[in-house]
Amino acid sequence: MRVLLKASLDTERSNEAIRNGTLGKLIQESVEQTKPEAAYFTAEDGNRTALLVFDLQDVSQMPAISEPFFLNLGAKISYTPLMNLDDVQKGLSQLGR
Repeated sequence: MRVLLKASLDTERSNEAIRNGTLGKLIQESVEQTKPEAAYFTAEDGNRTALLVFDLQDVSQMPAISEPFFLNLGAKISYTPLMNLDDVQKGLSQLGR
């Protein structure tokens, strides 16, 4: 299932990760693990925020993907299922008329 992972990073913890040189490594490892079709980085509500769109094969992957953000960066994480245009059209075609 295609999902959007939003990781909102704690400012102090991510500042420390920048200072000690681990932030880039953590992000790179997350990208290598999820193999996202898109990855964006922004500021949202005053926090560094990562947005990754990828295929979640099984919900059992969520702890392995989320925990590095939780443990190292004090992040708040959300997963949102996503549809592309083909998915929407397929879903709409299944509606009764």
